[in-house]
Amino acid sequence: MSATNGDYRFLLENKEVVEEINRHLWLESEKAGHDIGFEKAAEDWLAKYAIDWIKQHMPEALKKTRNRRTTVAKTRRASSYMK
Repeated sequence: MSATNGDYRFLLENKEVVEEINRHLWLESEKAGHDIGFEKAAEDWLAKYAIDWIKQHMPEALKKTRNRRTTVAKTRRASSYMK
């Protein structure tokens, strides 16, 4: 799994997400004319659709992620003044 999608790997524990990825696997395999494999389908789905899925199904998780990023950014700025 790509490092760029690492933030969304927790979604793979959700049954609905796995069903979406399996659907994506089927569609993309049909387009390609061969089985692209679950890992490639999952990586592609996470990159393209994870954030929209989270917005629709888990908006509270998105708020937590945004708050955590804001806190990290503020901490980095504050530490740069201390040097």
